[in-house]
Amino acid sequence: MILDRFKLTDQVAVITGAGRGIGAATAVALAEAGADVVIASRTESQLAEVASRVSAAGRRAVPVPVDLSDPAAAAALASTAVAEFGRLDLVVNNVGGTYPRPLLETTAEFMEEAFRFNVATAHALTVAAAPSLVESGGSIVNISSVMGRLSGRGFAAYGTAKAALAHYTRLAAADLAPRVRVNAISVGSVATSALEIVVGNPELKEKMEAATPLHRIGEAEDIAATVVFLASRAGGYVTGKILEVDGGLQTPNLELGLPDLG
Repeated sequence: MILDRFKLTDQVAVITGAGRGIGAATAVALAEAGADVVIASRTESQLAEVASRVSAAGRRAVPVPVDLSDPAAAAALASTAVAEFGRLDLVVNNVGGTYPRPLLETTAEFMEEAFRFNVATAHALTVAAAPSLVESGGSIVNISSVMGRLSGRGFAAYGTAKAALAHYTRLAAADLAPRVRVNAISVGSVATSALEIVVGNPELKEKMEAATPLHRIGEAEDIAATVVFLASRAGGYVTGKILEVDGGLQTPNLELGLPDLG
């Protein structure tokens, strides 16, 4: 049956930034598809709640409370997966994010921090996981952003870092083919903690929805479902691609209101 292609029975995944939002939804979705998971984020209590949901789906979760702004800490998750489960089939580089900031207030240090958190951590885990993924014929899914291809004021650091992650995906896919597939998701506006100020404000939420072709803000499960597709045999002929899961955006759907200079 075609649905069998979406199963991940007895596979093992590492998900970064898995304490809430897209990472948490992805961990649960992968468990529902049959995978065991190593879940990492800063907050132990959030990981415990996600682990409970994974357990309810009949799979095992290994929570790892860690500061993922350190690339070495991200890299160590690959060996954790192998030590706990004896294999590694999937890496989801989800952790990332950078606060908006006006261009002239975006220091070189702020830009470097954005690259470390959004690109260097993904690279470190990718390199550490590669030998196990080659052995299992596994895959990597990187979580990029619509702001990596659209232009909006205030996103010089974040957008540039996410654009770099998207192209890194293409380059890594070439390096790791044919044994390991590498893809990314260009995520649009999704109702996570990063959008709390919008989702909690009916006027802002209505404006954002009206500026989105599908007239709604995305759900974390929209992204999690795409991860399952890319990780499974259903996406087995896809590599080096950036899937745009963004409600149809061609222009930003929220302006920060930054004024002209001068």
